[in-house]
Amino acid sequence: MEKLVFQVPQEMEGERLDVFINEWIDTVSRSYLQKLIKEGQVSVNSKSVKPSFTVKTDDEVIVCLPEAVEPEIKAENIPLDILYEDKDVLVVNKPKGMVVHPAAGHYEGTLVNALMYHCKDDLSGINGVMRPGIVHRIDRDTTGSLIVCKNDFSHQAIAAQLKEHSIKRIYKAIITGNFTVEEGTINAPIGRHPTERKKMAINSNGREAITHYKILEPLKGYAYAQFQLETGRTHQIRVHMASKGHPLLGDTVYGSGKDPYHTNGQVLHAQTLGFIHPRTREYIEVNAPLPEYFEKLLNKLR
Repeated sequence: MEKLVFQVPQEMEGERLDVFINEWIDTVSRSYLQKLIKEGQVSVNSKSVKPSFTVKTDDEVIVCLPEAVEPEIKAENIPLDILYEDKDVLVVNKPKGMVVHPAAGHYEGTLVNALMYHCKDDLSGINGVMRPGIVHRIDRDTTGSLIVCKNDFSHQAIAAQLKEHSIKRIYKAIITGNFTVEEGTINAPIGRHPTERKKMAINSNGREAITHYKILEPLKGYAYAQFQLETGRTHQIRVHMASKGHPLLGDTVYGSGKDPYHTNGQVLHAQTLGFIHPRTREYIEVNAPLPEYFEKLLNKLR
């Protein structure tokens, strides 16, 4: 039995208990967390409560998590587009449709399966057997640059840079509508959607989220845009642009629900990653070229 202790930050006050825990323990389902709460395996300020209990700032939440039997994650010979690699880190250009790491019911065909084949035992173990080497993620349907850490030393160093927002991250996207403001900054906190729990939303109780944007080229009913992230919240660019009435083309979650050009998800590409190398302390910058489908779409909309 693993005992986990959390303190509720101010920005999460008012969240349901099961939702709050799921923010910190995302390796199990919310229904499983509700089961643990009902069984008395979760307490708030040393008291048993219901899953619907709303947490307050500085509440102490203790979760007793039974030992999980981890499934065996297999190495798979899946081709990788490697943009940079040395003995400490590598940067891959993740293709569209590839999930970053295994999760319940989805244990094959992920980036982690491919990395285990390519790197053998040279992957950091800080995030457990389900996420070896993984220090940050991008969505399944987002393409582009992703840092992978080969050892715990590099993992800790890259994680620290992510925490202090010092990693340079530039994305390219196609957004819907005619965006008249050429460049600017969106500073709006992001948290869980109040009713649709699988979605994120602008939320006054959410975490700080800052996106710098620039319109690179107006298109026919759309715009080609660049985004630089100051923070890295879940679905940040997608949520911020949808809040402005300009969701990403192909984003059926935050947009109209339609995919007119059959893009199979949002047209979003993590192009540039710049970071301080964990060991040499030199600045490394890697650029992933736009995927072919993205280039073809740009030409069609011009």
